[in-house]
Amino acid sequence: MLTTSSTIKQKVDSLWDKFWSGGISNPLTAIEQMSYLIFLKRLEDNDNAAAATAKRRNTKHNSIFANNNECRWSYWSQLPGEEMMRHVRDKVFEFLRNLGGETSTFTQHMQDAYFIIPKASLLQEAVKIVDDLHLSEQNVDVQGDMYEYLLMQLSTSGKNGQFRTPRHIIRMMVKLVDPKIGERICDPACGTSGFLFNAYQHILENNTSPEVLDYDEEGIPHHLIGDKIADKKLFTFLKTHALTGYDFDSTMTRIGAMNLMLHGIDNPKILYTDTLSKQFNEKEVYDVILANPPFKGSIDASDVNGRFKIKTKKTELLFVELIYDLLVMGGRAAVIVPDGVLFGTSNAHIDLRKILIDKCKLEGIISMPSGVFKPYAGVSTAVIVFQKGGITDEVWFYDMQADGFSLDDKRNRTDANDIPDIVKHWNVGRSEASTNIKDEANASSYKKAILVDVNDIKENKYDLSISRYKKIEYEEVEYEKPETIMEKVLSLEKDIARDISDIKKFLSKN
Repeated sequence: MLTTSSTIKQKVDSLWDKFWSGGISNPLTAIEQMSYLIFLKRLEDNDNAAAATAKRRNTKHNSIFANNNECRWSYWSQLPGEEMMRHVRDKVFEFLRNLGGETSTFTQHMQDAYFIIPKASLLQEAVKIVDDLHLSEQNVDVQGDMYEYLLMQLSTSGKNGQFRTPRHIIRMMVKLVDPKIGERICDPACGTSGFLFNAYQHILENNTSPEVLDYDEEGIPHHLIGDKIADKKLFTFLKTHALTGYDFDSTMTRIGAMNLMLHGIDNPKILYTDTLSKQFNEKEVYDVILANPPFKGSIDASDVNGRFKIKTKKTELLFVELIYDLLVMGGRAAVIVPDGVLFGTSNAHIDLRKILIDKCKLEGIISMPSGVFKPYAGVSTAVIVFQKGGITDEVWFYDMQADGFSLDDKRNRTDANDIPDIVKHWNVGRSEASTNIKDEANASSYKKAILVDVNDIKENKYDLSISRYKKIEYEEVEYEKPETIMEKVLSLEKDIARDISDIKKFLSKN
């Protein structure tokens, strides 16, 4: 990440350090305030670019700064410290909250924006660093990487329970469902929009000429120009209407929206909504859903949407049923769940698994090691991959034992990594890479991947835990006959007694 410029990385680190030492210690608050500054800088950059385009085309440009030139970054960033502080707080943020047009990207995500940088000196330092980033001169790759690097502070801070799904796990899930140009993609609990922008990148990667692409050391593609997308309407759809995210935290919707914008998405549809509540009624809309919904605690029963057939207050169960409801027939989903969803014995747990087996084509269960979300959570999780509709004949299980990082709190990079193997066999031959439990010849051999007949699953109360079905190979140990062992013991005792006698004789002579 940010391999194109170590200088930019250093400046982002410096920006973070300034906010931390300046008294904003909550990482989510710090990132939100940094995001506002980056957003304000890009607001003028985008307006200037649009003005230049209009001039070339000899058309009229309607600036968003009309009658508000004092709200331009280039104006207020030159003011003295205390004056800058008052101006940004009282005028610039008021301007942002009242930008016209309900379809305006800037308006959507600034309605509840508040400026809380506590010191004029901190604001001045932060403005200088943002200026030094030269955002308007960077391509979309660098802008997006820069913001992703900033968001990584949520992964390394561990404050207030705020942390993101690891990026390599997101990329694995995106590859498994393989979103395509023209499809509608959703995350009903989107957070920083990591799933959405990775789906966007995946589509562009598959529609960019190989000779144009460049990959960094993490395997992340760059120069995603989408030159193979011949239909301009499809390209416009991808950048404006293909991606939809929901979150019940207004701060996260703003951060998520700006994350998408800095990755080149013109009008991100990130909405402040509790998708489990009675107010949310979308149904059968999306072709692809990717999610890691919250699975701690439960929802107030009085606010649970009546759409749910499963009688429970557990959010991890309700979200999976919601995802099923939101998919069109034939739509695909990959969702992270706690292991309890796979083997829980309550009626709600079993009813949910019946939906996945009886009403979907349940394609795979990937059990992940408990250290994937450390140091913040040690719970064991799994990825469920399914297609709405279709018939489940057998389910592919994979026991992921390593994800490329140590499974302790440090999460250092390691060579052990099952993810490439998972993606490879998912795409080119799950059956060849698996043990089929109906194959008696292989019934005693254990592999990371196994295929399980759906009838076996039904007979086991729809249990979807891999431990229920995997066959462990026990090493046969041959033991000597008891009389042989006794002879050896007696022989050893005689040897010991002789040694003791020899020692006593030696001591008596000396």
